[in-house]
Amino acid sequence: MDKKIFRSLSVARFIKNLFVKKFFFIFFLIAWAPYVYGDGVFSSIGLKKELELGKRFNMQVRSSLPIVEDPEVSLYVQSIVDRIVSGMPPQPYEFKSGVILDKAINAFAIPGGYVFVNTGLILNVDHEDELAGTLAHELAHVTQRHIVQRLERSQFVAAATMLGALTSVFLGGGQAAGAVFAGSLAAGQATMLSYSRENESEADQIGLQYLTKGGFKPQGMVGAFEKIRRKEWSTGLSTPEYLSTHPNVGERINEMSSRVMMLPSKVKDRTYHDKRFNRVKTLILARYGDTEKAYWQFSKDVKTNCLSKMGLAIVEERKGNNKEAEKMFKDAFSCLPNDSLVCREFGSFYYNKGDYEQGKKLLEKAITLNPKDAIAQFFLAKLFDDTKKSVKAQALYRELLKFYPEDQEIHLMYGRSLGNSGKIFEGYIHLSYSSLYQGDMAKYAMWLEKAKKLAKSPKDKNKLNKLAQAEKNRSSLMKDEE
Repeated sequence: MDKKIFRSLSVARFIKNLFVKKFFFIFFLIAWAPYVYGDGVFSSIGLKKELELGKRFNMQVRSSLPIVEDPEVSLYVQSIVDRIVSGMPPQPYEFKSGVILDKAINAFAIPGGYVFVNTGLILNVDHEDELAGTLAHELAHVTQRHIVQRLERSQFVAAATMLGALTSVFLGGGQAAGAVFAGSLAAGQATMLSYSRENESEADQIGLQYLTKGGFKPQGMVGAFEKIRRKEWSTGLSTPEYLSTHPNVGERINEMSSRVMMLPSKVKDRTYHDKRFNRVKTLILARYGDTEKAYWQFSKDVKTNCLSKMGLAIVEERKGNNKEAEKMFKDAFSCLPNDSLVCREFGSFYYNKGDYEQGKKLLEKAITLNPKDAIAQFFLAKLFDDTKKSVKAQALYRELLKFYPEDQEIHLMYGRSLGNSGKIFEGYIHLSYSSLYQGDMAKYAMWLEKAKKLAKSPKDKNKLNKLAQAEKNRSSLMKDEE
């Protein structure tokens, strides 16, 4: 495994290329097929079915696209969603977010309350409020049930075309969407499922309400849309559906600007609070962005910005310049000795370098400073395994699984650790879970069969039953409704 790529709990997702993303479309068609009857006529979609649709799509997105599981990033985005939701009237949804590793400037929400944002969008806006404005707009599409209404009305669209259109709507502007669009929308009927002007206008208005009630600066939504348009013109980067589909986007921006001007001064004059946003943006650019662009950006600020020192160190490590990386990490640590993120990144650098003593000190300090940092815990667990301290490693893996029970990489490393320490049956169990959550059913069957042959006690059989139930729960999302 390429240690330069590995910074997410779900490492395997980061190495999937465009061809894997194309397979996502095939899976997606299968997953949604039960909701299409005969020649594509849709039945009325009630709340129960909408929630089920959301679960199916969410599972496919998370198992097929590269998701950033780093809690420094994922928990931050979820905190923004939570603030937006706090400004909504009571909703039947449990709103959950995800961050997709993709340079396209895009965010999308799907039926059932799931919202995703690309790293490309985070990197191309300047303020937290602009990120929040985009998410508020997307969440308004969910609360107003716009996509569900479009599904109900498009009764005569052929099944394959309709499902391809849905994928294009949700992933508009992304690489996966581009492949799907080219392969499935030749008939030109996808626009039947695109948001209408009325949908977009309502999402603008309702989203702006959510944004302001959540305590954000209302100019965020306007600023986000304006920056995205400028980025498209200057760089050629693709834009999301809500900016590219309709020609009246300029009018919409003017309308939103007018609405903002009519708000009370105490709302309009809110200040930007970008400390955490800039921290997350630095990490994403350093860890996943173009190395040359990141190097240039951090080099400009390295003398005055401590986080830029860390960012430059990460870039140097990615480029294989370990000597320069160590020097910059030392500078960043001297500047921010009690910053959990700096300690974690410096500690993981030493782990990758093979300096386990220094790595252990820094990773343990990172966890002390931020007990929720699952990445630091994961690296420390691997370090313990590498230094023959399997008991400590396995205790950390078990703790991680309490919070990330379906993470295939944790199960994989835990399974290997158990097997290497002589706990063969338990090792096969967790290798089975890893394959199940990765969607590799052939490997799942292989590991399961090996586990069954070693099961002896009632406790062993209980573990097999729990594994079978997990497989049943996951596969039930893919089966037809009774």
